[in-house]
Order: sequence, then structure tokens, then C-alpha cells
Amino acid sequence: MTDAALFVHRYGDSAGAPVVLLHGVTGHGARWRRTAEGHLADRRVIAPDLRGHGRSPYEPPWTVDRHVADVLAMLDVEGVERADVVGHSFGGMIALHLARTAPERVRRLVLLDPAIGLDPAFAAREARGFLVPVSFADAAEARAFRAARWPKASPGLLDEEVEAHLEPTPDGRLRWRFEPAAIVGAYSEMARPHVPPPVEVPTHLVIATQADLVRPEFVVDCRATLGPGLTISEIESGHMLYVDRLAETGRLLSSWLDGPVDAR
Repeated sequence: MTDAALFVHRYGDSAGAPVVLLHGVTGHGARWRRTAEGHLADRRVIAPDLRGHGRSPYEPPWTVDRHVADVLAMLDVEGVERADVVGHSFGGMIALHLARTAPERVRRLVLLDPAIGLDPAFAAREARGFLVPVSFADAAEARAFRAARWPKASPGLLDEEVEAHLEPTPDGRLRWRFEPAAIVGAYSEMARPHVPPPVEVPTHLVIATQADLVRPEFVVDCRATLGPGLTISEIESGHMLYVDRLAETGRLLSSWLDGPVDAR
């Protein structure tokens, strides 16, 4: 059923101000655990596995509109009328469109190196890489694969990723817990022409300086649309900011989300 509920990871103080954390492609909500426990412990942290990922439904459609509807339905189930929303990479695109669809549900918006308006040729190359799914003989091989792509990740974080995000294949091997077709669909969505966040939602755009993913034209449109409602920060990091620079990214989130909100 395409209207099945998302699987949700919950952290922090259940009585705290709610914040929704949205992961990127091939990810899962538990990747936010260290950020949540180390820097958002006083918050009610809600971190879903997006459709096609983790333990959430794998069925299509995998469109931006469907992801937005999934997150809004999750907020309704959680009894959350309004929340801060943080999105990384593809999660940033979902977060932006969530804010545009239902700005009254989003108190503040943080876009962590968002994958928005990607070059179509780049998106196509990335998508083709998922047409032949990767599998592993054992957990050690999967861990080495992840370590090569996350060179700054701590050993403990790599262990957590392997424990949380592997599932068996029918032939007895192991694979990451996501639907490859959903990833191909996600890259198609990330190649859509960009749109800016809504003017009524204060927005913090965080750029990973070593990733070269955030498009300059998106930044220009954000500045023109939001004016003083936009904050821009840079972190000297690869695309996985909350892996490469966990403490710096966590402090930025905590400080900005706890700051005063401009009445608009």
C-alpha cells in the first residue's frame, strides 16, 4: 500500500520542541542518531526512513510530491502541528518542497548541502550506478565499502551503519537496505529545475565547501527571494557534513534552531 506509514526513529526529549531530520538518497533515519543525541538532546527529534529506504515502504511512486505527502502524514500521526525541518542532500529537496507545500507546518528550514536542480547529465550518471545493485559477501566487506566512501567516519559510526543498514539478499549475500529503483527515481527528481524556499519560512542554507553540489543559481534565487530571511553558512567538509564534521554541524543546528524566529 502506497499510503503505509513511514518507519520513524525517535530521539531526544519527547516533551521538547519538535524537529524533523530528513536523510539523503540511500540513507536512513538512524544516521542522525549521533547528531540528535549529541546536539539536539532537548528536542523531540523525529527522523523517518524515507519511502524506498530503510524499513519504510518500498512501493512507488517515489516522486517529491509523494515524499512530501508521506512526511506530512507522519507529522499528523505524531501529533505535530509545526516543526523545524532539517534536510540533507535529497532530504533537503524534500524539506524545501514540504515548506512550499505547507509553510504553516514548518517553523524553520535547514538545508544541509541540498541536492536541488542538479545538472541532468550528472544526475543521469549517478542514477546509472544503481541499475546494477551492489551486494557483499559479508558485513566486513560492506564496512570496507562504506569506509572507502566515508574516509572521515569514526570506526564506531561505520559499525553502526553496517548494523543498522544491511539486509540479506535471496542468494545469501548482503545489500544496503534501500530500493535501487527508488534511488534512480530520486536522481530524476533532483534534476528538476530548482525552486526557492517560501519567503515566510526562515531558511538556513549550509554548503559543504568540498562537495560542489549546491548550484550557484539556486543560491542566487534563494538570496533574491528570501532576503534577510536567508542565512548561509559554509562548512569545510565533503557532502556528508554530519559524518565528516559531526560536532561542527551539530553545533550549527542547535544554535540556529534555538535562536529567535523573525515574525513574518
